[in-house]
Amino acid sequence: MTSTLKRFKARALARPDVKKAYDDLAEEFDFLDEVLKARAGSGLTQAEVAVRIGTTQSAIARLESAEPKHSPSIATLQKYAKALGYKVEVRLVKNSQRRTTVSTAHTAKATVRRSA
Repeated sequence: MTSTLKRFKARALARPDVKKAYDDLAEEFDFLDEVLKARAGSGLTQAEVAVRIGTTQSAIARLESAEPKHSPSIATLQKYAKALGYKVEVRLVKNSQRRTTVSTAHTAKATVRRSA
């Protein structure tokens, strides 16, 4: 990161509203990072993955983006992962933050794992 970008990020994250929004997206961006690393590790382009699963390159680009309007199904993620030689694991992980309400908080987490 350039020093100008680092300064901008530091200033932005000093604002509590920006910091909260940034933190709220952390899990989503962690997952997207796994997805992108999986494709990079497979050595395939978006177009090559698209051909393998019978879709378009633009659909793969949407799947790999942080676009909030697009939320792929588990079946789509499984096809994508299989095309790369991976599998998708979905599990619920208890939220470590305590809530003041009676309900129990759960976080759904999906992970892309290399198939054996």
